[in-house]
Amino acid sequence: MAQITFKGSPVDTVGSLPAKGSEAPFFCLVKTDLSEAGPADFAGKRLVLNIFPSLDTPVCATSVRRFNQEAASLDNTVVLCISADLPFAQSRFCETEGLKNVVSLSVFRTPQFGLDYGVTIASGPLKGLLSRAIVIIDADGIVRYTEQVAEIVEEPDYGAAMKVLA
Repeated sequence: MAQITFKGSPVDTVGSLPAKGSEAPFFCLVKTDLSEAGPADFAGKRLVLNIFPSLDTPVCATSVRRFNQEAASLDNTVVLCISADLPFAQSRFCETEGLKNVVSLSVFRTPQFGLDYGVTIASGPLKGLLSRAIVIIDADGIVRYTEQVAEIVEEPDYGAAMKVLA
């Protein structure tokens, strides 16, 4: 279990992020067209898992916009924006914002993702949503970088993530 904060108040997650150097846990999430996607759909690509509570918050929306912008220059890399938002809301957000360099995925059918990646919030007002975290997985499925953002209302360290991808 990791302890983070939400507006300064302590909250817990159900576990810890996968260890660097470990094989990334399998996942099967829902795309905006309601089909399912997992690691095989991105075989041979580096994956940036941009995990967050909801697109309906300013910081989450900012992280999706920022990774959309950064992803445009990355070779062999796919940014997966993962939240508990329904696929319809994810699709509407990306269309409205003109975001084409990220893939939105929802955990609404598969809460196991949050357990396997240790990011489900276990206490506090956001209980049941995902914490803000970044996980970078290389083309062979190995975890190369993780960041559990200590304060949910703050942005991740984009520079550190991008350095791993350089």
